[in-house]
Order: sequence, then C-alpha cells, then structure tokens
Amino acid sequence: MTAPAADRIIELADVRGAAARLEGIAHRTRVVTSRTLDELTGASLFLKAECDQRGGAFKFRGAYNKVASLDEAARARGVAAFSSGNHAQAVALAAALHDTRATIVMPEDTPQAKLDATRGYGAEVVFYDRYTEDREEVGRRLAADHGLTLVPPYEDHEIMAGQGTVALELIEEVGDLDVLLVCVGGGGLIAGCSTAAKGLLPEVAVHGVEPSVRDITKRSLAAGERIRVPVPRTIADGQQGDIPGAMTFEVNRRRVDDVLLVTDEEIIDTMALLFERLKVVTEPSGASALAAALAGRLDLRGLRVGVTLSGGNVGIDRFGELMARRGDGLPRI
Repeated sequence: MTAPAADRIIELADVRGAAARLEGIAHRTRVVTSRTLDELTGASLFLKAECDQRGGAFKFRGAYNKVASLDEAARARGVAAFSSGNHAQAVALAAALHDTRATIVMPEDTPQAKLDATRGYGAEVVFYDRYTEDREEVGRRLAADHGLTLVPPYEDHEIMAGQGTVALELIEEVGDLDVLLVCVGGGGLIAGCSTAAKGLLPEVAVHGVEPSVRDITKRSLAAGERIRVPVPRTIADGQQGDIPGAMTFEVNRRRVDDVLLVTDEEIIDTMALLFERLKVVTEPSGASALAAALAGRLDLRGLRVGVTLSGGNVGIDRFGELMARRGDGLPRI
C-alpha cells in the first residue's frame, strides 16, 4: 500500500524527477577543487559551489521544483514563503519565472543584500521579529488570508527533492565519495542530499554541519525526537532556526550519520580562505560544511570528500565586517 503523501519519505526517484524538471533552468554549478585544501585536510575535496546558483544559493532548486509542480490555478493565485533570505530570493525568482506573484515573510534583521535581491525579483516583503514571532504562523496566516500557496523552506517533498539535486550532480560529475558534508538549517538540503547520496552510494557517510551555538539537529538525532531551543545568535543567519523540520527529521534520522559543530570564528576563517585562495565568495552558512573539514572535526585523510558550499548571498559591507573580526585579515587555518 502506498504511504499517505504527508508520511511518505522521499526517495532517489523523487530527486531524479526534480532534476528533470530543473534541466535547463537551474545552473549545473561547478565543482571546485584545491591543492591547498587537500593538503590542509589530507583528503581529496570536491566543493559543490551553490554560490553560483541562480539566486545565489541552492534554495532555487527546491523552490523552482515546488512552484513548477503546482497546477495552473494555484500558480495563478500566487505563492507565499517565509525565509531569512535565500529561500525568499529563490521563491521570488521561481514565481517570476512562472509569471506569478510572491509574498515573502522575512525577519526584520535580514541582511540588506538578501532583502534587496528578494524585492529585485518582484516579491512583496512582509516583516516579522524572529525573536518574538513564529514565522511559520505569520506565513500560514498570510497565505490563508490571500489565497496563496505556501512554499515552505524545507517541509515539503518537492522542496527536499529539488535540494537533493545538489548531491546528485556532484556524484554524477566526480564519482564515488567516501564522505559528504552538508550544512544544516531546517534540514531540507541534507534530507535531499542524503537521499541522493545514499541512493547512489550506499556506503557513503553523510555528515551534517551546524553552528555550535545551534546544535538542534545533533541533539535531536541523539534524542530520537525533535528538540526546540531559543533562536541562537550566530553569524550563520541561514542556520538560525529553533527546531528541525518534522518531515526533514524523518528523512535525516534514517540517512544522516552524524552532525558536526563549528564555531563562528571557524566559519569566518573558512570564508576568508575561500576568498583569498580560491576566489570563491560564500555567506557564513555557505562555508560551514567546509569549516568542519578544515577544523578537523573528522579524520578525512585519504578519503574522497564532497562538500556543499550552499550559498554566497553576503553583501560587501557584511563581508568586510566579518573579515575585520579576524584582525590580521589572513587565514589562520
């Protein structure tokens, strides 16, 4: 018997279906390699540069897959979303590509670059306070009041499947991997990527990475149930949620081997190294997975390691501010 849609766990076939839908629309982002990074880790690293994706982050994959899957009547009414920035831009762009409207609920302290980009794609922005209001409640109420289809950032089969095309493309290009490192926010990216990776390479170890002050996924997996914490303060604004997604957790507790933790300082150092040595710009969340490799959270010596660079949406002022925290401006790694 087929499981009800709400309870169904995504499979490799879902990711392949999303890849077909995204063909010719989403960028097939480059895989970056570096002798310097390999020497620092003792591994062969393959960096999937989603900072090059449309909208500046992996989020476009899931958002487009979701909007494209709606029937014509639902698309015509418009879509709504809640996001700290990258999903906002992704939904706004996906809506624009389908000639429909998007209304996005964003935190009042959203980085200006992400806010400007979201509005630049034609979306209407509604603000909320991330420390006192529930963004999901605000978003669902707005969607219900205006007859819009809610496009959640991760709690959706099409969203997770779309994000999984990151790992699908990476493995198609570089072949076998021993380890895959994926940044974790609400869990959609790693749910999709672990599904694709384990489907193609059953022996691969999939490790999530999150800020040490926001270890909700690590704690939840250890407890066997979702753990909620107060919204943490971290430079990785894309990883500031207070609880893992329910649907994503069901996937991740089956397919994710462990979650590693990194500090804000390690993330900043990694951003600096990527910029100085590889000429790649990432936002804090986008650098967290690589930060775990460089900080030695795993012994990667002799292994083939895939790493997601999940996004690059950081304004020049914010980037400069983060680099100024380092003092000498040179990589400490």
